[in-house]
Amino acid sequence: MKRFNNPAREKWLEILKRPTQSLEDVEEIVKQVFSEVKTKGDLAVAKYTELFDNFKLNDLRVSREETETAIEEVSEELKEAIKLAKSNISKFHKAQSTERVSVETSPGVECWQEKRAIQKVGLYIPGGSAPLFSTILMLAVPASIAGCKEIILCTPPSKDGKIDPAILYTAELCGVTQIFRVGGIQAIAAMTFGTDSIPKVYKIFGPGNQFVTVAKQYATRYNVAIDMPAGPSELLVVADDSADAGFVASDLLSQAEHGADSQVVLVSTSEALLDAVKVEIENQLEELPRKAIAQQAIEHCRFISMKLDETALDLINYYGPEHFIICTENEEFYSEGIENAGSVFIGNYAPESAGDYASGTNHTLPTNGYAKQYSGVNLDSFMKAMSFQKISVEGIQKIGPAIELMAEAEGLQAHKNAVSLRLKNLKNK
Repeated sequence: MKRFNNPAREKWLEILKRPTQSLEDVEEIVKQVFSEVKTKGDLAVAKYTELFDNFKLNDLRVSREETETAIEEVSEELKEAIKLAKSNISKFHKAQSTERVSVETSPGVECWQEKRAIQKVGLYIPGGSAPLFSTILMLAVPASIAGCKEIILCTPPSKDGKIDPAILYTAELCGVTQIFRVGGIQAIAAMTFGTDSIPKVYKIFGPGNQFVTVAKQYATRYNVAIDMPAGPSELLVVADDSADAGFVASDLLSQAEHGADSQVVLVSTSEALLDAVKVEIENQLEELPRKAIAQQAIEHCRFISMKLDETALDLINYYGPEHFIICTENEEFYSEGIENAGSVFIGNYAPESAGDYASGTNHTLPTNGYAKQYSGVNLDSFMKAMSFQKISVEGIQKIGPAIELMAEAEGLQAHKNAVSLRLKNLKNK
């Protein structure tokens, strides 16, 4: 980890640089896989699954029998925990629903907006060493609440072709309509184009490694939307002497164990707190099963000492963290002043893990500074806002002359005629 003492603003860019990798080589692989999946469909999906995941696909789709067997393998304790999380996530996302917005902009001109669900969505759920069944909750629950008709899930198989039982249980619980044992670039390409087995979707959600990240961005070239640009996970904590050093260290490590390219940052007005957290990290690190991964991420860790809260807040907004934890006595200063963050956690008893699993907020969040312009996944992510207008005789007479003048000024005579013909018809009557 590196430590900085009240760095000047011109140094912030260098200090807070994310540990991102060059994606040029990845892009070439993505193009190749997309090209083959587009032309060869399931055959290309099977080819790259065997190449990348060391598994020979016989059937892409997870059967009903496999799901039922997996459900029996999940402990009752874990099932209850997942149900609790689902309940809280459902409550929070149902509360985001909005009514129709309607207004009469001029006499006889009624305009309104309604929201409609995206019909077909694709969820990508990472597997491997950390099967993220919690991400199914974060994506399938709002998709179901929104009313998406098709919720397709792709997740990579293990070397024996199995899917983690908790993934299948959670998918069943949350209303996923079809599950496929496919991961990586080939999964994103399959949902982009559609194959004989895997349906084409209109929008793709979910985290993944650098290959999946680039594949999602590449999918947008083929009229498929994605939830947001994404990169390695990140966390910034602001803390002072009122914080518990052990809690702060545990939060930094919880994010660090996501991957070697995760980034964690601690900002504080207290040198003593920084010292205490450093000791706690060293002690807690020894107890972690994923110590090797967390240790690599901790190498990217930044400890930043700031003299003033105002300057600290400026730096945090400049960084735009995915996750932002506030453990300070003047917590309202930071909670009210933060402008760029994916999700905010306030107080010593609000760990980032709560948002990852069961508090109710969504953990699919913008990374790599995109919190400055993107929201995290929410109910509206699975919906489209459609506008309507109904214009009466009085209405077209009221706004028609203005339309004629504006259309003529832009040189669009047919636009003008569409109004002029109506006005003439009414005048003749």
